[in-house]
Amino acid sequence: MRKKITAFIALILLFFPIIIHAQNELTGKIKDAITGKALEGVVIYIPDLKSGAISDETGFYSLKNIPSGYFLIETSIFGFAQQIDNVFIKGKTEKNYSLTISSNELNDVIVTGVTTAIERRKNSVSSNILLQRDLQQNIASNIIDGMQAIPGVSQITDGLAISKPVIRGLGYNRVVVINDGIRQEGQQWGDEFGIELDEYSVYKVEVLKGPSSLSYGSDAMAGVVNFLAAPALPEGKIAGNIITNYQTNNGLYAASFNLAGNEKGFIWDLRYSNKMAHDYKNKYDGYVWNSGYGENNFKAIVGLNKKWGYSHLTASVFDLKLGIVEGSRDSATGVFTTHYLTANNEDSLGIASSADYKKYNNYPIIHQHVRHYKAVWDNNFFIGKDRLLFKLGLQQNFRQEANDITKGNIYNNYFYLRTINYDAQYLVHEKNKFSVSFGINGMSQSSEDRGIVFLVPEYDLFDFGIFSTVKKTIGKLTISGGLRFDTRNLQTKNLYIDSNSVRLQSPETNSITRFSAFSSNFSGVSGSIGASYDFSKNIYGKINFSRGFRAPNIAESGADGIHDGTPFYEIGDPHLKAESSLQIDATVGINTEDFTTEVTPFINKINNYIFPSKLQSVFGGDSMRLDFASGLPAGPTFKYIAGNAILSGGEIILNIHPQTIKWLSFENSFSLINAIQLNQTDSTKYLPYTPPQKLLSALIFHLNKNSQILQNTFLRIGVENYFKQDKIYYKFGDETVTPGYTLLNAGFSTDIVSKNKNICTIHFSCNNLTDVAYQSNMSRLKYSDINNVTGRVGVFNMGRNFSFKLIIPLNIKE
Repeated sequence: MRKKITAFIALILLFFPIIIHAQNELTGKIKDAITGKALEGVVIYIPDLKSGAISDETGFYSLKNIPSGYFLIETSIFGFAQQIDNVFIKGKTEKNYSLTISSNELNDVIVTGVTTAIERRKNSVSSNILLQRDLQQNIASNIIDGMQAIPGVSQITDGLAISKPVIRGLGYNRVVVINDGIRQEGQQWGDEFGIELDEYSVYKVEVLKGPSSLSYGSDAMAGVVNFLAAPALPEGKIAGNIITNYQTNNGLYAASFNLAGNEKGFIWDLRYSNKMAHDYKNKYDGYVWNSGYGENNFKAIVGLNKKWGYSHLTASVFDLKLGIVEGSRDSATGVFTTHYLTANNEDSLGIASSADYKKYNNYPIIHQHVRHYKAVWDNNFFIGKDRLLFKLGLQQNFRQEANDITKGNIYNNYFYLRTINYDAQYLVHEKNKFSVSFGINGMSQSSEDRGIVFLVPEYDLFDFGIFSTVKKTIGKLTISGGLRFDTRNLQTKNLYIDSNSVRLQSPETNSITRFSAFSSNFSGVSGSIGASYDFSKNIYGKINFSRGFRAPNIAESGADGIHDGTPFYEIGDPHLKAESSLQIDATVGINTEDFTTEVTPFINKINNYIFPSKLQSVFGGDSMRLDFASGLPAGPTFKYIAGNAILSGGEIILNIHPQTIKWLSFENSFSLINAIQLNQTDSTKYLPYTPPQKLLSALIFHLNKNSQILQNTFLRIGVENYFKQDKIYYKFGDETVTPGYTLLNAGFSTDIVSKNKNICTIHFSCNNLTDVAYQSNMSRLKYSDINNVTGRVGVFNMGRNFSFKLIIPLNIKE
């Protein structure tokens, strides 16, 4: 099979069609529908071409080198209602726009998991979008943290620098993360393994909920998170920005520099970002020892945007160092302890000085070092009226963790993962409002363990998937669906150690087999069928039925060792079957000038749901197991098992923006998830670590009336309500009830303008204004050691935090 895929990719590379098209150009003018005044700075974007333009001071725009055909075009500027149109382009085509002021931004364009770009309301799959300005207004320690405003989305955290996305109660390998057009692969199976991504490089986030997306293969059972880069600049333009951010709680300093250009279709984009923070603090714990981090990112894009399509090459480097919060405390004072070496070179515990908590780039022995290198070649070729999409990616992930001070800078855990991604799709041009696509994609992986403590075996993995999707529009009805077949082969390797737990290159006399090789093959069918219907201009509905498939990850099938991030002894099962799911979700939306609302219920039945279950000893207590090589004490033993589960719930959005009070809007969202394991007792009825109900509300005051200096100015006062979570996995006492809590936030944003040019943008915000001490149900630090002085268990989340963000646009060449 691998030889066939390699031959197919070689054929694609040889078949590089540069088809001669007529010179096509889209031009027009954009004005305010009420005043008739020309609008400058409006973005006109064609998602399928990754190409766009910006209107000038006369409202004029121009896009050149466009192939002939129908294209979805989105026109947007902050403070005005977005317009989305399908336009047929041939020769010199003129399209003028009149935009109306609006606070409604629910409708947008989706490009994730669809044949061609489509309006969100016409896509039958449940989805949400975060735009760049939304991300910039948020206070966040990483990009996943900044997504919590999306209904139905939460995060598993291990300190500030580590976050993993959760969609409707499902996370880890059940969520596929797309970045630069390919799956981000960085050993998602680990509890303390986050997403390797520069938050400042993200232009837009699209979240698809459920297994309906057929373009990404095994693992997209919960859904897809797609991080999209900024579109290429218009021809002849060189521009960029400088972003700086300071946060008071952990002294975070962040800066990002970007410069991009487009010269006759040759596009380039460069970005460098840096973040560093010392330990964070809260009302109960004070400063939390070893929670600081430092991050460096570099990204470069070069490519061609021509009338035959585009070809882009992206290269990026992610480098993160972070402390690991253990939460161990001095029994007499309750103060956090730190490791130090005695004169006899033994590990001992002491108390860090107050100055150490505020040190930058201070990483005691207990820390991680994560590096992720990636290169992606992304192509879109027009073959007559059809399109050929081809992507090829290479990723290298280095994940090192040191947790034994007696070994100095030797990393106990050192995982290396190499991934080759491939993706080829053929899109037949739309005819009679019917479109179809088909393709193949997958990945080849090789994982090495270069450490001295062994948790999972080394392995080779190969994925292959073939799929087809269709879409048909009949008047106000849009029907879409598709089928996909996936196969995965997993080959693990033998690992031998001596009596001192030192790795051997080959078996020797009296050697110990630490891992025995095994081979697993999985295959499954995924499918989706759905429809959307516009009942009127303001009312729409959607329904979708889907089937998902997920093969067990390497930890679930092969783990055998202490997981220091937990620290539990984990045992995998190579005989586990693949998960499969059936989901139905629906959407009813009302979109008017005065309010916008959307209700999205869902129910998801999962067969062979895999999760870790604690083992008990023959004496009735916890089964404790020791891994001598880890240097860690014996830990409770967990083994991965499978059962059947049903997850249900939904999201509600209600945004009120009355036209009679244009300076005020009121935004609300509510998320509910109920996760039940079937045929279980009361103590094992609920799936572990399910997000609680969440209600987010915000009042936004628009303050830019008649100002020539301050524009797009608003004051935002928000409340985050997290309800009590008592629907937990009670049986072994490892999950505890989480009390509800309420956080009060506020923010102010404005653009400073001179001569109709944006000089800079300022975002001043505060999270947790009242300094509430709380623990998130999804935080792993909640289960750290008890403070014997106060009786409180675990480490609490961040307290009050002020943020000041300054964004300076750079217009080098208009």
